[in-house]
Amino acid sequence: MCGIIGTVARSGDDIVDQIIEGLEKLEYRGYDSAGIAVISDGKIIRERAVGKLQNLKAKLKGSSISGSLGIGHTRWATHGRPTENNAHPIISRNVAVVHNGIIENYKELKFDLKNDGYIFETETDTEVVAHFLQREIDHGASPRNAFENLLKSIEGAYAFAILFSAAPDALFAARHRSPLAVGRGKNFCVGSDASSISSMCDEIFYLEDGDHVEVTRDRVLFFDKDSNVVERKPQAISPDFTNSGKGEYSYYMLKEIMEQPNAIRKTMLQNQMDTRILDDISRILILACGTSYHAGMVSRYWFEKFFKIPTQVEIASEYRYRSPIIEDNTLMIVITQSGETIDTLEAIEYVRKNSASRIVAIANVKNSAISRAADFVFYTEAGVEVGVASTKAFTAQLTVLAMIAFYRHEFLLQKLHNIPALCEETLLLYKDIGEVSQNIAKAHSAIFLGRGSLYPIALEGALKLKEISYLHAEGFASGEMKHGPIALIDDNVPAICLCPHNELFEKNASNIQEILARGNNILVFTDASGSELLPSEVTKIILPAVNSEFAPVLYSLPLQLLAYHVAVLRGTDVDKPRNLAKSVTVE
Repeated sequence: MCGIIGTVARSGDDIVDQIIEGLEKLEYRGYDSAGIAVISDGKIIRERAVGKLQNLKAKLKGSSISGSLGIGHTRWATHGRPTENNAHPIISRNVAVVHNGIIENYKELKFDLKNDGYIFETETDTEVVAHFLQREIDHGASPRNAFENLLKSIEGAYAFAILFSAAPDALFAARHRSPLAVGRGKNFCVGSDASSISSMCDEIFYLEDGDHVEVTRDRVLFFDKDSNVVERKPQAISPDFTNSGKGEYSYYMLKEIMEQPNAIRKTMLQNQMDTRILDDISRILILACGTSYHAGMVSRYWFEKFFKIPTQVEIASEYRYRSPIIEDNTLMIVITQSGETIDTLEAIEYVRKNSASRIVAIANVKNSAISRAADFVFYTEAGVEVGVASTKAFTAQLTVLAMIAFYRHEFLLQKLHNIPALCEETLLLYKDIGEVSQNIAKAHSAIFLGRGSLYPIALEGALKLKEISYLHAEGFASGEMKHGPIALIDDNVPAICLCPHNELFEKNASNIQEILARGNNILVFTDASGSELLPSEVTKIILPAVNSEFAPVLYSLPLQLLAYHVAVLRGTDVDKPRNLAKSVTVE
């Protein structure tokens, strides 16, 4: 979940500013600490700082560090606390390493290296990599051979970028179950994603799992998992995945919330239903994590209603641990924003080994590991999403799922094309939601309630509030209130209810009356017809009327805005909430 950048200046110019610029675009992947290392006059020079990248930038202002070859890192701590000593790059005399992932056999390697006299100074698993390479160099291996010996010896998930003082003109990098790409342009670069290298490169090479590379000023050598030299084809870096900044907005998250109508339009335009995915299918299995899991939960209502096919939604991180039984005529749909979610990748591997299921991926990143592993791919055309809490990628996922679920129903597909305009109308409620959020921001806990396909949206609303405001929140199916959660209700616990005027309105209205009998802190998202029938004592935000099938898309937006306003009022870092990273690439 950390961010890696590496740069080799083809002209020999200093690259420190370019590395920092790449790290700025990667900070969403980790911001516990950051660091940079360059080779200068044949020596490795390093600078690190705890906390956000601005702390490293402040230290560099008083530093003379410079070089034409270097690596950088933004850390999300796994092994070891977020301290400067544990910050990357990790150095062992003549080797510097930045790493994303987890070395699973680090304890065995550490034991051997300690016996050979190598002294460990950090709490990280990455330090075994630096000492292993240093030991190889000490024993006479060339940097390339040392690197290849390392790759044969370690177990786990990793992306590396490595410098050797013995190879002052070369950068070495590798990936296994963790994202890494190579860029070519005015410089050669390696980076965790396309956006990190987009300002320096106009072409990108996506590494296959197990690939490693040697990058110099003149060329990039690609090696496969068996260390054979191979060719990898470049692709143009899409402008959609170039971070264009926040523009007029204070936070990326707000910008991305406001971009949702266009993201939905583009997703509909760029995707076409392939009916082969449903050939001879008698069951649907959906696997995802976090926000993507909530999108899958919504689609279960659609698939079972319109396909009449049993649909199962599973948390990808838990799925394979219970030895599930998978029928061969199952359609597996995996949903992921990054396309690199390690838990989802592992679930795909389990399904591949244990069934002949057809696999469909829904991802926001082209040529990602999950998109390459699938039989069919739909891309959410949301563009780069910098805010850690997903917004436009989520509604784009719902859009793809709706296109699949409704492809036999022309009326619904036509109605789907009206959703972007309704979203634009809903986003005009920005100030109204800001006003009601002041009450929520004072609370210590909140409850979100929804029925039917809005139950997963209640879960998603609670997740968004937790993620960025640190206010405890839980989502419940409205019908479950009497089975326990109603005990939480009092005047100090806001109840946020999703209550459009649809076939479930009366049942939702009854739940609201039950809450009103026990507390007076109720916020209801409804439409004009519903508002007229609800008690005057509750606070209401009136959304446009929408076909009930599409309510999950529309009702997601005000909950995102609510979470945003509450987070701003509580003074948290909206785009980079504590302890979270955008792309979960470690288990």
